[in-house]
Amino acid sequence: MSEETLLRLLLLAIPISSGLIGWLTNWLAIQMTFYPIEYKGIRPFGWQGIIPSKARSMAARSVDLITSKLLKIDERFQQIDAQQIAEIIHPHLTVLSNKLVDEIMEAQARQVWKNTPEFVKRQVYQNATDNIPALVLLVMKDIQEQINTLLNIKHIAIQTLSRDRSLLNKVFQECGREEFKFLVKSGLYFGFVLGLPQMFISYYYNPWWLLPLFGLLVGYATNTIALRLIFTPREPISILGLFTLQGLFLKRQQEVAEEYATIVDQEIVTTEAMFAYVMRGPGTPHLEKIITERVNHWIDEVVGNSTSTVLVELLVGKKLSIVKNIAVYRLMEELPIIVSNVFDYTRETLDIENQLKEKMQALPPKDFESFLRPIFQEDETTLILIGASLGLLAGTLQWYFLFS
Repeated sequence: MSEETLLRLLLLAIPISSGLIGWLTNWLAIQMTFYPIEYKGIRPFGWQGIIPSKARSMAARSVDLITSKLLKIDERFQQIDAQQIAEIIHPHLTVLSNKLVDEIMEAQARQVWKNTPEFVKRQVYQNATDNIPALVLLVMKDIQEQINTLLNIKHIAIQTLSRDRSLLNKVFQECGREEFKFLVKSGLYFGFVLGLPQMFISYYYNPWWLLPLFGLLVGYATNTIALRLIFTPREPISILGLFTLQGLFLKRQQEVAEEYATIVDQEIVTTEAMFAYVMRGPGTPHLEKIITERVNHWIDEVVGNSTSTVLVELLVGKKLSIVKNIAVYRLMEELPIIVSNVFDYTRETLDIENQLKEKMQALPPKDFESFLRPIFQEDETTLILIGASLGLLAGTLQWYFLFS
C-alpha cells in the first residue's frame, strides 16, 4: 500500500472518528449532568452530577410550574365531600370516642365509673358518638377554608426531591428521555458533517494541533446545535407547506405532560405526603387549633345534651378543661391512623394526575418550555464546556492514533 493510499484512508477516517467524538462527548456530557448522585473524589478534585449537586434549586425550579400555573390546591380540596369523609371515618372515631370516655372517666372518677350501670355507660357512649358527624363536618369545613395555611405543596415537592436526588434525576430523565437520546445521536451526525471540512483541510495542511482544535469545535458545536434544536423554534413553523418545524421537546408536550403528571401524583405530591404535612408539618399548630376549638365544642355539646347525671356531675369546672385537653391530645395522637382510611377517596377526588396532565397539555409553548429548560439553563455553559473539553481530548487522541 502506497503512502498516498494510506494517507487517503486515514483522511477518510477523520469524519468517522469525528462523528464518534461527537457521539462520545455528548453521551459523557449527559452522564455528567446526572451522575454521580453523590460527590466522588477529594475536593476540589472530583465530580458530582450537575443536577444532584444543585438538588434544592433544581427541585424548586422543577415544581415552580406546578404551583404557579397548574395546580390550585384550595380548588381541589373544595371537591372533597365532607359528608363522605364523615361516613368513612365515623366507625373509627366511634371506637376512639368510646376509648376516650373510658380513659377519661377512669382517670377522673375511676370508682364511680366502675360502679356505673352498663346501660348508663352505653348512654354516655351514645351521646358522644351522636355528635361525631357534626364534629367531622365542622373540622373538614375549617380545613377546606384554611388549606393554604395548612398545606404547602411546593414545600412538599422541594423537600421530597431534595432528599431523593435519584427521584429528581428521574423527573428530568423520564420527561426529557427523547431529547437526551437526540442530544447523544446528534453528536454522531453533526460530528460526521463537521469532520468533512477537517478531512479536506488535512489533505493540504495538517499540523499537529489541527485535529485537537477541530475536536474542541466539534464538542462545542454538537452540544450547542443540539440544545438549540430541542427548544427552537418555540412556535411551529411551516416550511413551504411540506413539513412543520418546532423544538423537539415542545413537539412532545402531550406525552411529556402525561409522564410528568404521573410522577408527581405517584411519587412527589402524594396523598400520603400531603396528609403527613398537614398533621406533622409546619401547619400542625394551626391544625391543632382547629381541632381544639371543635373538640371543645363537641364535649360541651355532649355534656350539655347528656341525660346522665353521673356525667354532668363529674365533668364540671376544672375537670371539664382537663377532659378537653386529654381529648385533643388523644385525637391528635390517633389522627394519622384514622385519616389513613380516607386516602383512597381523597386521591380519587383530588385527581391530581389528570388535573396536572390536562392543564400542562393546554399550556402555551412558552410556559411549557419552562419545565425542562431549567435543567439546561442552570448549567448550559458548563454542559457545553464539558463537551468542548472532551472534544479537545478526543481530538488529541484522534491525531495521535491517525498521524503520530
